[in-house]
Amino acid sequence: MALEDRYTNRELSWLSFNRRVLAESENARYPLLERLRFLSISGSNLDEFTMVRIAGLEGQVHRGIETPGIDGLSPRQQLDAIREQVLQLEHRQQDSLDELRGLLADEGILIALVEQLDKQQQDWLEDYFTTDILPLITPQAIDPSHPFPFVASGGMGVLFRLKRGRRKGELVEMVLIPSGAPRFVRVPGEKAIYVAIEQLVTRFASQLFPGFKILGDGIFRVLRDSDIEVEDEAEDLVRYFRTAIQRRRRGRAVLLELDDECDASAEALLREQFDVDAAMIVKTGGMLGLSDLSAICNEPRPDLKFTPFSPRYPERVLAHDGDVFTAIREKDMVIHHPYESFEVVVDFLHQAAVDPQVVSIKQTLYRAGDQSPVIAALVEAAQNGKAVTAVVELKARFDEERNIRWANELERAGVQVIYGFTEWKTHAKVSLVVRREEDGYRTYCHFGTGNYHPVNARIYTDLSYFTADAALGRDAAKMFNFITGYIEPDALEKIAISPIGLREKLYELIDVEIANARAGKPSGIWVKLNSITNQAMIDKLYEASKAGVEIRMVVRGICSLRPGIPGLSENISVKSIIGRFLEHGRMWTFANGKALPSRQAKVFITSADAMSRNLDRRVEVLVPVTNKTVHDQMLGQVMLANILDTEQSWRLGPDGQYLRMRKGDGGFNCHEYFMSNPSLSGRGSALQRHEVPRLTLSGAKR
Repeated sequence: MALEDRYTNRELSWLSFNRRVLAESENARYPLLERLRFLSISGSNLDEFTMVRIAGLEGQVHRGIETPGIDGLSPRQQLDAIREQVLQLEHRQQDSLDELRGLLADEGILIALVEQLDKQQQDWLEDYFTTDILPLITPQAIDPSHPFPFVASGGMGVLFRLKRGRRKGELVEMVLIPSGAPRFVRVPGEKAIYVAIEQLVTRFASQLFPGFKILGDGIFRVLRDSDIEVEDEAEDLVRYFRTAIQRRRRGRAVLLELDDECDASAEALLREQFDVDAAMIVKTGGMLGLSDLSAICNEPRPDLKFTPFSPRYPERVLAHDGDVFTAIREKDMVIHHPYESFEVVVDFLHQAAVDPQVVSIKQTLYRAGDQSPVIAALVEAAQNGKAVTAVVELKARFDEERNIRWANELERAGVQVIYGFTEWKTHAKVSLVVRREEDGYRTYCHFGTGNYHPVNARIYTDLSYFTADAALGRDAAKMFNFITGYIEPDALEKIAISPIGLREKLYELIDVEIANARAGKPSGIWVKLNSITNQAMIDKLYEASKAGVEIRMVVRGICSLRPGIPGLSENISVKSIIGRFLEHGRMWTFANGKALPSRQAKVFITSADAMSRNLDRRVEVLVPVTNKTVHDQMLGQVMLANILDTEQSWRLGPDGQYLRMRKGDGGFNCHEYFMSNPSLSGRGSALQRHEVPRLTLSGAKR
């Protein structure tokens, strides 16, 4: 079997994922501003893909690297296939915007051109341009004494071709759109009218160039190579990343977007100056920089948005007067974000910070956001005399600068800041709190599938596992010692850590299912991930399928595995869920000799996807869930609801293509189920008053 029939290229699979995101902007069942938000997300996703993945492949081609991908395609062949699909995706995004513009206009929200407005509105915009925009912008002549100015990645500008008087030659001027200015200006009035700032610059350019005749103009936008490669010999990671961030801002241009009506001379100059491969020059009659549409989504029109949802605070914690430690000590619990509040995680750390019985706190930080209550809790703990250690990952892409800032603030407060390994990212999400109690020291742990980021926690579906299990505490302490002191753990009791054993643990669990299937015993694997691209892991699942193990996979994003191929993967099914919330939780479930779902099954949560970077180049954790209530919640509620979903799901075929599952009678929406029903472990005694609908493979029942 040819490699391309056995595996799907990761880049092409990612583009397929972004097409599914874009399809939500075309979903007539969604409110209009939510559809516009999905279009914005699709644009933002494609920008990052271009700046990192396409730039990386171009770099390989320039260096003469011909190492093939999982499907056998060389970097150059991948680029050819990607560029074609990127152009198709760009055109489809503009089609979606055209449709949404018309529908939003019917609802009183207009994304307008200046000439579409009446004289009074145009006069107001001209005054706004004079008072608020003109002071921010600086025209720059382009000639031998004024070299072509630098344009940052994501930067947008306008080139003007000018002439002054009959005898004088033409002049080219550039106006860069200031990054601090709002992309869209809202015209005052009851009707929501938004005008893009670049439209104002072109419309009122005469104020910039008095006495000149404007012969032509052209709006453009550029994306640059934004990946940062860490050198193994880097002696000071903070200093290295400060320099690398500056280099990234000046990275090689990889995409040039042009207005369809761009002046020919301006276009020729832009093509020459940016030296972008011709295949990555996109001309559009629509709008550049679609990610900025997110600003319009903030228009206060609740009738055009999803019904507001407020996360629940676990009643089991409230039953203990909000004391998180007492609730955890009583029994393990899983908090299912965003349906349950991230405030539980914040309260866990804040209570640790002010509790006189807490001796030490250890915390990993991958992404924490701008206004981070987690950072504030760690600072407060250090100021209160706790021994606080924070593992801050500087290599978190596009969060490097923010994480350097947090690291400095933590160090000033007296926190011991560790940057982890030079060659590996610390991606595990773990908090460890040691507390002095009547019967000795007790360790409380939080293991998460998502970042300690309060904003993301309202959008991403993630799992927070709280436990006072002594063995898990000892294992977590060894993991921190591994990161801070390079002390490789030699006898972990329960958890597995990558890159020193997590892969092997998964292989061991899969092998048990293979042996059971061959022995005629019940077998099965249910897995929920964001991505799977590692060839060896895919081959292991193919081996299980060929042995007769039924494998159900929920993979939101990239999937290089091809399900349903006779003789290879006919026992594997794969689906992707795209909806109101971003699926981000990761878990593995193994039948362990009894048909799934059952109490005998082995259930694990993990911070790792099935990608080479997670298994081989990151510190990750795989954590078993054994508490009965939490086990039931993870398997019979979270995992099963994802498997049962039909209304937000896309089925992956053997050809690597996705088809939306049809909504039929009795269709099931897992997000609505989770919003409507509390989790099992968070309810405590309240379960006796409100029974959560139990799920079976045939559907929900009381």
